[in-house]
Amino acid sequence: MKYKVKAAVLPDFRSRFMIKEVELEAPDDWVLVDVKYVGICGRDVVVWKGGFKNLKPPLILGHEVFGYYKGTPVAVFPGVKSKECERTDLCEAFSVLGEQVPGGYANRVAVPEWNIIALKDHDLVKYAASACGVATFVHVAKILGIKEGDRVLVTGASGGVGIHGIQHLKLLGAEVYAFTRDKSKAKIIEKLGVNVVTDFDFYRSVGRMDHVIELVGARTLNESMRSLRFKGSIALVGNVTGEPIFIERPALFIMRELKMTGSAAYSKEEYIEALNEIEKGYIRPFYKLYNFYDINDAYEDVLSSMIIGRAILSI
Repeated sequence: MKYKVKAAVLPDFRSRFMIKEVELEAPDDWVLVDVKYVGICGRDVVVWKGGFKNLKPPLILGHEVFGYYKGTPVAVFPGVKSKECERTDLCEAFSVLGEQVPGGYANRVAVPEWNIIALKDHDLVKYAASACGVATFVHVAKILGIKEGDRVLVTGASGGVGIHGIQHLKLLGAEVYAFTRDKSKAKIIEKLGVNVVTDFDFYRSVGRMDHVIELVGARTLNESMRSLRFKGSIALVGNVTGEPIFIERPALFIMRELKMTGSAAYSKEEYIEALNEIEKGYIRPFYKLYNFYDINDAYEDVLSSMIIGRAILSI
């Protein structure tokens, strides 16, 4: 089917978005969702920088999509399955909204009906702020086997994934240590009842960690790895600068028998689990709301680390 949208189009990497009407095409059995809110994810920023070499502009980004389908409030699961995929979190042959298929930086988005998840309330902004972050942590917590009482360090804790994900870890009963270099942001995170640290020597006084969830990547991985106990584990979720990652002290990694894993995505079931936690009020959303036409201002603020939590576009 062919359809028209008003979209924020990225004409080239690291360029300003242009809002214009464009005609798009989707399979005839897909459906259209009216977009109300869309989050600006750290993954979107990596795409904006040109970090995914398989993508070519122009692009309509945005995979954290919430809106209405046939008058019902809905979330849109961001992974579009191919026939080869049984689970979208473990399959290479799937498409991500805003990357291989047009995304939610637009007034409408086309998706398979399978991707639509009905919500129980109309407070869509709270889901747009936190769903992706919580679902990311639902998945990575299962990969690492985090259980009640485990000590977990989370880097990049003031971002949209971190500040919402640490709340899921609290629900699991983990002892959470949230790292941020910004002391003003630390004061806000402390109110969530976690241990906030602003330097990596903290473990010398409190003891070593069972797990590290690494959201920053190259800039913090070697420092955060030092905090792990013998046979501890680290999950690499993000690498925000796109720099190559080196293990500076291989002996530390070897002699402590540390384990490292990647965490790529979450399944639809894990996404629904996150939505349920948000709907029940277990997750406090942190966000700054921007008008759709102010998308370039939003990106400037995100790139300058001006925001606690998630930047959200109101369409």
